[in-house]
Amino acid sequence: MADSWSSSGWDVHLDWRPGSGRQGLADAVRRAVRDGRLGPGTALPSTRALAKDLGIARGTVTRVYADLTVEGYLRTSQGAPTRVAAVSSPSSLKEKAGPRAAPWVPDARWDLYPGRPDLSSFPRAAWLSATRRVLQEAPASVFDYGDQHGSAVLREALARYLSRSRGVLAEPDRIIVCGGFSHGLSALARVLHERGDAEVAFENPSLPQFRDHVTRAGLEVVAVPVDEHGLRVSELDSPAVVVTPAHQYPLGVTLAPERRTALARWATGTGGLAIEDDYDGEFRFDRRPVGALQALAPERVVYAGTVSKTLAPALRIGWLVLPRFLVEPVRAALADTGWRPPVVDHLVLAEMLNSGAYDRHVRQRRLAYRRRRDRLLSLLPPGITAVGISAGLHVLLLLPAGLSEEQVVRAALRESVAIDGLGRHWFGEAERLPGVVLGYATPAEHAFGPAIETLMKVITP
Repeated sequence: MADSWSSSGWDVHLDWRPGSGRQGLADAVRRAVRDGRLGPGTALPSTRALAKDLGIARGTVTRVYADLTVEGYLRTSQGAPTRVAAVSSPSSLKEKAGPRAAPWVPDARWDLYPGRPDLSSFPRAAWLSATRRVLQEAPASVFDYGDQHGSAVLREALARYLSRSRGVLAEPDRIIVCGGFSHGLSALARVLHERGDAEVAFENPSLPQFRDHVTRAGLEVVAVPVDEHGLRVSELDSPAVVVTPAHQYPLGVTLAPERRTALARWATGTGGLAIEDDYDGEFRFDRRPVGALQALAPERVVYAGTVSKTLAPALRIGWLVLPRFLVEPVRAALADTGWRPPVVDHLVLAEMLNSGAYDRHVRQRRLAYRRRRDRLLSLLPPGITAVGISAGLHVLLLLPAGLSEEQVVRAALRESVAIDGLGRHWFGEAERLPGVVLGYATPAEHAFGPAIETLMKVITP
């Protein structure tokens, strides 16, 4: 049962449950700030007074206040009460928000557009603590231009992390850190074009913006069908292919074991190259994540990963684990763009990987996203079918006959809900399934319930 507190002469209702501990109290105060029940400048009770009112340890309240101050919800000053910082409420978000994190997302109050994590879950305190440690210990040389491979410290940390978490064969000297998957794919496409390749295959369906990166490098893109078992490897007839074997985007299936073997055999036997986009491999909910394809043919598979789904896309940190023959060509291609690695951010990420903070954050988000997916599926009306494995940050909903995805997307936007249609992901018009792609991870925690409830009104006959 939710409690309320009365202290220092004012009343505020908190959605707080006794026994929920430090995290429960922190979440309750965050919601009160976001909902406007605690407006900017409001003075909070002293830690002693609030602890007494709630019947909990004063140290718990002190730590909650400290955490929320680091996150930007509260502000403190010497000799003055702790006050609420100027945090925008949902009702004022549309008027006060600056440029969107993803400019291609339709302007809507409820954001269920796929491709991003819950940005409000970014581990600010852990990132800040890691930054402090890095700046306290790092030599002055870290502020110079960095190694074009990426920080050696980060590459070593990634090699250990990828080996134990994804089964990747990842020696540090085979890792190049880039500015995200798009950045790395563009460099790879340039290298493939320069070595004489004419085309790159993509799964059908797949993200069109990634196909665009390849065509801008002068390569043709060709389609290879995907079914319930993943990429149809037997229909592959190109020198290179971009695949999402752990969790195909956007259909949500996983590449079947026999096809994983067949793809590795194809790459080894033909001299082909498989580019493995492991965009959300950490987020498998119903079992341990499937290991990376790369380990089956490390000299013919490029493994690509980023922190865009685990931490935040704004960090622009990704990595390629390359066959040895591609390390120097790809490094040179990245260098030719004028890009230089952000060394300090790389060291901070390495610190989080080495300290275990990154793993803890991933485990927390895995649990949160699983709960969101389960809740979404439990509310689906008859006739709407969810497709794909229990994993990731998105789900594909297939629509019944008579209900087009264009109708659903437009109707959702009229209710200020942003979703994506499946149609734009296909090559051509043949064999299209009507569906919509939902990013259930995207909304902040306080917005997820209202967003889903509004969407259900749109898709319920």
